[in-house]
Amino acid sequence: MLTQPPRDCPLCPRLVAFRHEAQRQHPDWYNNPVRYWGDEAARLIIIGLAPGMKGANRTGRPFTGDYAGDLLYATLKKVGLATGEYRQTPDDTLRLHDVLIANAVACVPPQNKPTTEEIKTCRQFIGKRLGEQKPLAYLALGRIAHDQLLVALGEKRSSRPFGHGAEHELSNGARLFDSYHCSRYNTNTGVLTTEMFEDVVGRAAAYIRS
Repeated sequence: MLTQPPRDCPLCPRLVAFRHEAQRQHPDWYNNPVRYWGDEAARLIIIGLAPGMKGANRTGRPFTGDYAGDLLYATLKKVGLATGEYRQTPDDTLRLHDVLIANAVACVPPQNKPTTEEIKTCRQFIGKRLGEQKPLAYLALGRIAHDQLLVALGEKRSSRPFGHGAEHELSNGARLFDSYHCSRYNTNTGVLTTEMFEDVVGRAAAYIRS
């Protein structure tokens, strides 16, 4: 079983059609399932929702090219989990240390909202990858990422509810940290502040170093 969807993955008809339309309109963009990125020996795995149309779907690297990446990568640098310069392009000098980034759904969905079936379909890939990796901690950005991670790992969602700032002990011995997604919508509406996000990421960083 593959640990990542193949290029131009055919499994979700709605996402395939949306991706092909983006390919038609923007032939110079990446426009394919976005691959995991970071440190292959990571002790912290960050799970996002899905690629943004003008972010990772354009650049081919998770959280690269939109506001969510601005906040995420600045925070990772602040807590010592990234070095180099982030410039919203995959050929910058940014490097992640002890961190691997993936998404609950690998393809860009219309209106940033994957369906339940699309989330389930993509679970086979991330579940295989997570089964092969043994990190000390996970950081879920949003409820969908939280639920996708728990189901992929065979954990009961009812005993580990999502909540910003929550921490959960998992059966595999790792710890799950929850945060609201670092999207511009959440920060503009005050659902998530920079300080709130830095607190959770900082606690996850401290945990894997302890």
